[in-house]
Amino acid sequence: KMISGVLSPENLSGPLTIAKVAGDTANSGWYAYLSFIAYLSVSLGVLNLLPIPVLDGGHLVFFVFEWLVGRPVPEQVQIQGIRIGMALLMGLMFFAFYNDLMRL
Repeated sequence: KMISGVLSPENLSGPLTIAKVAGDTANSGWYAYLSFIAYLSVSLGVLNLLPIPVLDGGHLVFFVFEWLVGRPVPEQVQIQGIRIGMALLMGLMFFAFYNDLMRL
């Protein structure tokens, strides 16, 4: 939804907001807390499946390429992909943490 413009990028949260929401849900009771933890776990699992080379989804893309073409992705391409993927993730983490700090 964020990519399509339905949600603002300001809705992206980092560890500070996660900790705050975890504390709030813990105060609401065990069911709310466990539901939040389950939601967080599923969200991280989905994020991990994004086709960014440094994540598991990126490795799956490399495996599918190898399966379709019959040879592995060249090592230099993998290295560059991982560098780009790491830069994307670092940027995303920085932006999420920045959003957290702006909410304080």
